Amino acid sequence: MFLFFLGLSIGLLALLLYRARLMAKLAQLTRAYQLSDPNLNLSLTSQITRMMQRSHVRCDRLRQNVTDLQHIIDALPIGYLQVDDENQLTWCNPQALQLLEIENFDSSSPRLLLEIVRSYDLDALIDRARHKQKSCMREWVFNPVSVDVANVQVKQSRPLRGYAFPLQEDCVAVILENREEATLLAQQRDRWTSDVAHELRTPLTSIRLVAEMLQYRVDEDSRQWVDRLLKEVIRLSTLVQEILDLSQLEASKNRPLKLSRIDLPQLIQSAWLSLEPISRTKGIDLRYQGPERLILEGDENRLHRVLINLLDNGIKYTIPDRPIRITVNVIQNPVPTPTWGPANATTMPWVQVDIIDGGLGFPAEIDLSVVFERFYRADPSRTRQSVGPHGLYSAQPSTLQPSTLQPSTPSSLSSASEAIAPTLGQSSNTPSYSSPSRLEVQPFQPSSGSGLGLAIVRQIVEMHHGTVTAQNHPDGGAWIQIKLPQKQS
Repeated sequence: MFLFFLGLSIGLLALLLYRARLMAKLAQLTRAYQLSDPNLNLSLTSQITRMMQRSHVRCDRLRQNVTDLQHIIDALPIGYLQVDDENQLTWCNPQALQLLEIENFDSSSPRLLLEIVRSYDLDALIDRARHKQKSCMREWVFNPVSVDVANVQVKQSRPLRGYAFPLQEDCVAVILENREEATLLAQQRDRWTSDVAHELRTPLTSIRLVAEMLQYRVDEDSRQWVDRLLKEVIRLSTLVQEILDLSQLEASKNRPLKLSRIDLPQLIQSAWLSLEPISRTKGIDLRYQGPERLILEGDENRLHRVLINLLDNGIKYTIPDRPIRITVNVIQNPVPTPTWGPANATTMPWVQVDIIDGGLGFPAEIDLSVVFERFYRADPSRTRQSVGPHGLYSAQPSTLQPSTLQPSTPSSLSSASEAIAPTLGQSSNTPSYSSPSRLEVQPFQPSSGSGLGLAIVRQIVEMHHGTVTAQNHPDGGAWIQIKLPQKQS
């Protein structure tokens, strides 16, 4: 009997200890979730019951919020899709299904995105956002491919813009925007501008002829007004010609270039000599650093136009008696490599041209997103005689580190100067282009100053499968960098 009561006492003691520990844990839980109400004297069991009720209410609200968000996303006029860590499509709204032309999608059975949508650009955008763990944007032309090989259909291409956002557990969400309407509006705007330019060219030519005839047939007091009229007519004629050139570049973007073997240092010299009358008045010289001979394939006339526009901008905003520096290098594997470039762009050598003016650089408040657009100017109040920063922009960030480009010095330029000096009649210690040359100097028309020159530069560089970027140089001045494949595909 004694042993029975002893065992019962030990069992009751263990039960009491277990209950005490359980109540202590429950009390700690209620304190952690702030469930205890000082105004109510409730037992722990009642508090736990209230906690469970509140949790059920919160879960119901969260489910309702998720359902509302799904309904909102399904009704959005833009596409939305979501992939998991294995790039399987887990969620896709109706607009995305329409944009990507996805058929028979079932969210309950995820499939690999690349099996449903044959788009390398979309896959690369998702991988980039996952790798960088930040939002990324990409624009491309989506060419739908029929998954059913037995029933191949020709589908219409459409321009898309995608925004990818990293989520938890390596999932990625993508927002898709249809750019067909914006592209159509831009084409209509460019066509209208080109038509207006065509109509303006003839009357402007007539006005210019009349002004030139009157220039020396009026008295001295009236000549200044005729000179001003002639100057403005020339400026408008140049503007009209730039619009027509840009429209022609847009129309011939997909046409083959007139490729030839170009000696880049001689082309730079020819472009600079075309601008010599303007640079001489400001005391500006060109300092060249690079090989004395470098051959690349390209359209000589259009690349000459690129150099003319950039050097003209450099002279325009360089402080008098300061030099403009040009550095030419041959590089391998430029990063990033354009997806629309040659198929072997990652293995062929590229030519890198860095142009650094002697101005004040880019202003901090410049709108970098639209500088290469038509008619954009960083400061509309500036004139051609002003000295200050000018605006350039790239859709892609510069990949050249500031430390890799140093200011030009006579010693670093000696190899190039020795080759050029006999042509210019200079000594080998003078690293500049400022004298007459036997090279053919093409006629030059000053820029209209309307902001079309940089748009033309971008078009020509992209036609050569290259990139153009801009930033401020550590030693001062605006730094424009051009990368071109040495051999076109």
